Order: sequence, then C-alpha cells, then structure tokens
Amino acid sequence: MERDYRPEMAAKQFQVTFDCAEPAKVARFWCEVLGYVANSGDDWAAATDPAGTGPRLYFQRVPEGKTVKNRVHLDVRVGTGRVGAQRLSTLEDEAARLIELGATRVRLLPANDDDESCMVMQDIEGNEFCLD
Repeated sequence: MERDYRPEMAAKQFQVTFDCAEPAKVARFWCEVLGYVANSGDDWAAATDPAGTGPRLYFQRVPEGKTVKNRVHLDVRVGTGRVGAQRLSTLEDEAARLIELGATRVRLLPANDDDESCMVMQDIEGNEFCLD
C-alpha cells in the first residue's frame, strides 16, 4: 500500500537515546564534547543543545552492559571542509581533547579515493562514535 507523503505530517524533532550504566556521567561527557547542557534524574540524564538546533541526547539506566557494536552512532563533525594533513591534524587535536575526557581512540580510517579521513572512537561506556 503506497502512502502519500505530506511534509506537514513528518516528524520535526527527534532525540537520540543511549542505554547506559551511569546516565549522569555519560551525559556530562557528551555535554563536554558538544557544548550541550545537562539535566538529570535518578535513572536518566539528558544533554540539550543550548542553541536549540541540535538533537537532544537522552541517557537511560539499564541493568545490562554493552556487548556488541552499536547499530547507530554519532558523527562528531570537526573536520568539515578540511582535507589531507589539515583534516588529519584537526581530528588528532580533537581526539586528544576527548581522550582527556575519558574517550578511547579505536582507529583512524585513512583517506582514500572516495572519502576523507575519519577517526573511530568510544565514549566513556564504550559507545562508538566517529570524529569526521
């Protein structure tokens, strides 16, 4: 059954939800990464863009730990418009800052004929993200 697309019916906002062991701690990490502000409750925390343009990140406590690769990840866009050595330097600088916050560097995906370099990292609970 084919449906008519109507833009007025499309979702206008979304949030990205993370299952985690320590919501407030993970929210503080992402607030530092993105310049967001945090609020929290007993079993949850949220990180919100103070400008109101970026998506809300929501962190909920779950009893089980992370066991497999993420099916969804965030791309933190720090190298947009930069190429070659300039892009690589930007990625390395931001990776160093995030490692000080508790992130882990996983691997560099070097530039090829189709794509510029990006860096795979993990947040403080092992959730993968890319510096792009």
